[in-house]
Amino acid sequence: MANNRFINTWLRDWWDIFCHELKQIFSDGGVMLIFIIAGLAYPLLYNVVYLNGLLEDTPVAVVDDADCSDSRRFIREIDATREVEVAAKCVNMDEAERLMRDRKINGIVYFPRDFGEKLARNETATLSLYADMSSFLYYKNAMIATNFVMLHEIGQIQMERYSLAGMTEQEASQVIKPLGYEDNNPFNRTFNYSLFLISAILMIIIQQTMFYGMSLLAGTQRERNHSFASLPDKLEGHGMIRVVLGRGGAYWLLYLGIGMYIAFIVPAIFGIPQRGQFGDILAMLLFFITDCVFFSMTWSTLITRRESVFLLFLAMSPICLFLTGCSWPTVAFPGFWKVFSYIFPSTFGVQSYINLSTAGGDINAAGSQMRIMILQTIIYFGLSCACIFAENWVIHHKEVIRERKDKLARKAGIDKVEDTKIIAGE
Repeated sequence: MANNRFINTWLRDWWDIFCHELKQIFSDGGVMLIFIIAGLAYPLLYNVVYLNGLLEDTPVAVVDDADCSDSRRFIREIDATREVEVAAKCVNMDEAERLMRDRKINGIVYFPRDFGEKLARNETATLSLYADMSSFLYYKNAMIATNFVMLHEIGQIQMERYSLAGMTEQEASQVIKPLGYEDNNPFNRTFNYSLFLISAILMIIIQQTMFYGMSLLAGTQRERNHSFASLPDKLEGHGMIRVVLGRGGAYWLLYLGIGMYIAFIVPAIFGIPQRGQFGDILAMLLFFITDCVFFSMTWSTLITRRESVFLLFLAMSPICLFLTGCSWPTVAFPGFWKVFSYIFPSTFGVQSYINLSTAGGDINAAGSQMRIMILQTIIYFGLSCACIFAENWVIHHKEVIRERKDKLARKAGIDKVEDTKIIAGE
């Protein structure tokens, strides 16, 4: 009987806290702006911005100091690629640089004077590529085009050299290409840049909007001399777990809908390939959202002012995106940044989402990341309870703390009343 009474009381308290937190969320316009407007609009905005992730005929200039048949053939083949267009042939680098400063071209291909001579002497020849880095797409197109032509030219040069050595065309071909292969990239044939980036951004949006919205509400309450961590009076300083789960449940329920919209509906709207099974992605999403709830609840205890959230927004979002490994392999991270990345649920949420949705793996493909998210959830749940306990203790012992501060001040010979008058200019 006593156990049933405790369970009923626990569930009733949890429900009261859950409903109270939902009321707090829906009564704050700024929080609703972040949760609903940003949560729903940001995924669409990023997809629209990167909708043209495929850029064709990027204008480049050519500086051909070699002026030989090899360089001219190389230039023709570059111009024939889909990625770039030879928009200008310049006399020198100064002219090409001027065109790039005027935004008339987005890249320069330079052939040194000894390019043809070195090839004729069977030496290694070099050419230089300069790209406009104001957009990654310019660099990508210039690099892909020159590398593709370079690999083709290497094969042609090797064929010519083996032919001069007395080999037949068939023998030379077997030496150069002993194994035949066919390059097939079925899910991103055009190397569309958005497909590499959008999957990571979608999971980042879930984490960041939840953290900023929760922190905004926490900062607002503290500015009004309330606290995100205050326990209901009827709990008499106990019940951290039901407070954490009650408040966390409100955010979890809200973001279950937002997360499914971001993970399933947005990719379908923009035709982003989803190769994984719905159930596997949903299971990962549930773990990720739970992790984000306790992560946000833990770190929001450090927010004391409403506007602090916007400073964090500018600073942390690019860092979180970089730490996922979508733009730089995690194995190449310095030790500090690798350890620092373990703080954020997005590090493993993005990796598991890409493994399931983009790469088409099953739940085992994201197993290691999901295990780490479970560990993070347990740690952040414990920290959330500890933070709420500590702050709630401070709230209910402010008078005792104030008396201790006054006592220490008197021992140190500090007259707080006189200091107050001096500060006020009296």
